[in-house]
Amino acid sequence: MEAAGAVWAAQDCTPASIEAALRGMLKEQFQHDEAYAPARVLNLVVVVDREWRGEILNRLEQVGRYGASRTILCAVEEGRTTIDAWASITPSTDHHQPGELALTRERIVLDLGPKHLEKLDTIVDPLVVTDIATLLWSPHGHPEAVEALLSLAQVVLIDSVGEPDPAMALEGARDLAEQAYVVDLAWLRSTPWRERVATTFDPPQWRPELGRIDAVAVRHRPDSAASAALFCAWLASRLGWEAGAFTTANGGLHGSAHGKRGDVRLDLVPDDAQSVPGLAGVKIATASGMSISLDRGPGGLAATRTDAKGRSSSWTVLGASRGEGGILGEGIRQALLRDPAYEAALSCAESMFR
Repeated sequence: MEAAGAVWAAQDCTPASIEAALRGMLKEQFQHDEAYAPARVLNLVVVVDREWRGEILNRLEQVGRYGASRTILCAVEEGRTTIDAWASITPSTDHHQPGELALTRERIVLDLGPKHLEKLDTIVDPLVVTDIATLLWSPHGHPEAVEALLSLAQVVLIDSVGEPDPAMALEGARDLAEQAYVVDLAWLRSTPWRERVATTFDPPQWRPELGRIDAVAVRHRPDSAASAALFCAWLASRLGWEAGAFTTANGGLHGSAHGKRGDVRLDLVPDDAQSVPGLAGVKIATASGMSISLDRGPGGLAATRTDAKGRSSSWTVLGASRGEGGILGEGIRQALLRDPAYEAALSCAESMFR
């Protein structure tokens, strides 16, 4: 076996034969060079439509160091009745210094049919590494597969942007959150915006303005209303606002929240010019006349702050956008963390659509 790794493939196989082959490859790899040791941090189980398998694998390649220790990708193909599989072991480096460990990662790809989904747990169970966390991601739906695998997974990765109806998306997130820890890519896309807003109001001279906020406007890609709602819900949950229900008008969603000093207007406005999922711009205004706006731009976020006397200052927040590859990588990383702010924001966002 070459030090660069190993590959195995078989047709019409069983989970037991796949597990045995992978175990044999790991043993052979170690015998070749004792420095190679399997990473043991996280299992990732992915369920995808067969025609999108290549795209999803490419996205997983982009996550870099946040890749799972063992990835099991289940590609669902209409009409298929048997299971074909290939497995690979890939070291993190082809060269290592004497006495250093070189961690390896495993990837298993299963080609299977719709008939396998209801019992997918019996297929995947022998293939996951025990005693480490398992993250489940099903970007193309397949609710029967998700239901079957919830008995194995401690964390579920979702994207509320993928559901056309934001109310249903948030309701689905809540249902999953009652059975596992949820990492929502729609929430993670707003992370740079939330961080910059928090930083803006962090200086002592600006903190009193938090209690004077009277309007929040969020521009978003037309399919990303869930991200925009979660951003507003984050503000509401952190500042103690009681959120009301959204109404639809002029193509957007409009509502209000009741703060300690008065009502806060909330506007979610679709932006057709936004090419990637998530937010395009945020503007927060206060009763004293101060406002802060953030807009997506080349290289980061274009920020503008206007004080109560109408004086403005502008700057660019560099590196605020991580791209979809970075968002997915952060989603995988978050499987090992816990973010209580999402749970509070999700509950508040749900109330906005009732």
